[in-house]
Amino acid sequence: MLRWTGAAAAMSCLPAWSAGNYPNRPIKIVVPVAAGGGTDFAARLLADKLGPALGQPVIVENRPGGAGNLGAQLVAESTPDGYTLVMPITSFPINPSLYKLGFDTVKDFAPVVLVGTLPLVLVVHPSVAARDVKELIQLAKTAPQSVTFANSGTGTTAHLAGELFNHMAGTRMLGVPYKGGGPAMSDLLGGHVQVYFSTIPAALPHIQAGKVRALAVTGTARLPDLPQIPTVDASGLPGFEVTAWFGLFAPGRTPPAVIQRLHSELAHILAMPDVQQRLANHGVIPGGGTPESLRDFLAADMAKWSRVVQVAGVQVQ
Repeated sequence: MLRWTGAAAAMSCLPAWSAGNYPNRPIKIVVPVAAGGGTDFAARLLADKLGPALGQPVIVENRPGGAGNLGAQLVAESTPDGYTLVMPITSFPINPSLYKLGFDTVKDFAPVVLVGTLPLVLVVHPSVAARDVKELIQLAKTAPQSVTFANSGTGTTAHLAGELFNHMAGTRMLGVPYKGGGPAMSDLLGGHVQVYFSTIPAALPHIQAGKVRALAVTGTARLPDLPQIPTVDASGLPGFEVTAWFGLFAPGRTPPAVIQRLHSELAHILAMPDVQQRLANHGVIPGGGTPESLRDFLAADMAKWSRVVQVAGVQVQ
């Protein structure tokens, strides 16, 4: 049974149809970035399956801006009736440590389901002498701040992965910010920076072509696309783990019966072989679990990145 704080009060103040007859009109999934990225892809993939399952159209609406915070706030302030949902970008658990938000990331959202996780891959330019994580750490310690790592923007998962690596390894690699993953990868390929924590789809063709060298993946296990590449944890930096993720959320105080209906349908969709394959093609490990497990996952990630931001002194300009 799902238990949500304030659920009884929420049920009493919403129309009777909100749970019993849900849904009886179109549902909107807000994606707080422009169309075309990984978050947008995942949202549209689920929307195409969820609409027929619920018997109502499910529309994806892109609301970019504010590092994903504008779209998230729109949903936080929406009526908690299950008709407006959000799939936040992967910096969702990081943003509370970097921005003054107009919403509470935990209290103002009701988790529905973890859509998928996205481990990164630690890649270096071929000119870098390091062949594994231990050698990279030694190289970075030998010449502090002479080793540079690209990031796809201040406060992104790629950025904080580098900062976490510095903190745990005792290195001082110098972070170089870019306006997105494309420019970051481009400069790595050109040898203008030496290290990058990349998404798997962005790095894989360059790894296969020998244009960059993969040292390790940042998740808890080796990946099917890179079976020969160990984890960072197992290859020189015990305890290191960085996993970006997508999740679907409703506004806080959404009735438990509505959350359960959405969760049931989405859990079934995420188990479909074609959905799992399409997610895997984009470097996403399909998710699942309960709404409560997603709430715990979010809280743990927020605490983790808060510590990294504080230790690294990361600030958004």
